[in-house]
Amino acid sequence: MTEAQRHNAILELLHHKRHVTVANLIEEFDISPATARRDINKLNDSGKLRKVRNGAEAVAQERTFWSPFNIHHASNLDEKVRIAQAAAALCQPGESVVINCGSTAFLLGQEICGQDIQVITNYFPLANYLIEEEHDGVVIIGGQYNKTQSITLAPQDEISSLYAGHWMFTSGKGITADGLYKMDMLTAMAEQKMLDHVGKLAVLADSSKVGQRAGMLFCNADRIDVLVTGQDANPEVVAKLREKGIEVILV
Repeated sequence: MTEAQRHNAILELLHHKRHVTVANLIEEFDISPATARRDINKLNDSGKLRKVRNGAEAVAQERTFWSPFNIHHASNLDEKVRIAQAAAALCQPGESVVINCGSTAFLLGQEICGQDIQVITNYFPLANYLIEEEHDGVVIIGGQYNKTQSITLAPQDEISSLYAGHWMFTSGKGITADGLYKMDMLTAMAEQKMLDHVGKLAVLADSSKVGQRAGMLFCNADRIDVLVTGQDANPEVVAKLREKGIEVILV
C-alpha cells in the first residue's frame, strides 16, 4: 500500500470511528510506530485530521458527497470509471445482473444502460436513473426505503428467492485473502440474502481497498469469482487472491 492509499484509508477509518490511536493504526495497517506518527503529522499539517495525544481525531468539516448529479465528487473517480467499464464487459446480452449500492455501482449501471441486460437492484438512485433513461429491463427489489443508504430493505427472507441473476456486482470497504468486508450491516445482510441466487459474484473495489479490513466479513474469498480493481492494488494481496482461484482484473 502506498502512503497516499494509507492516508485515504486512515481518513476513511476516522470518518467512521471519529478517533484513532497510534496503536490502532499500527494494528490496522501493520506499520511501525514511527510511520503511524508520521502519517498523523502529515495529515494534521494538511488539515485533514486533528492530532491529539497518542492519536488523532476527525476534524469537523462539511463533506461533499457524490450523487448521480455530481458524480465527479466520488473518490478515485477515474479508476472507478475503468472498473465499471471492465465490469460491464463481463456481461453478455440477455443476462440478468444484480447491482448493489455505491458510486461504482452507479457507474456500472450507466455503462450497462441501453444494453440487452436486465438489472436487478435495490439501489434507488440507480433504478431511477435506468427508468428515466428508458432502460428496458429494470427489476426493483421491494421493501422499506432506507434513506441513509438510498436502498430498499426487505423484511422477509423469502423476498430474495424471487430474484436470480447471472452476476452480482458488489463492493465494500476492504478486501483481503480472507474475503470481502463491508461497513454497513443492514446493506450487507440484505445483499447476503441474494448470494445463493446468483451465478457469479464480482467485487468492484478501487485499489485503496485491496488489503484493507474494515467492518464485518461479508463473504469468504472462496465465494468471490472475480475482483475488478486498479493497477495500484497491493500486489501481495492480488497474488493471494489469485491463488484462491479468483480472477483478478487490473484496470
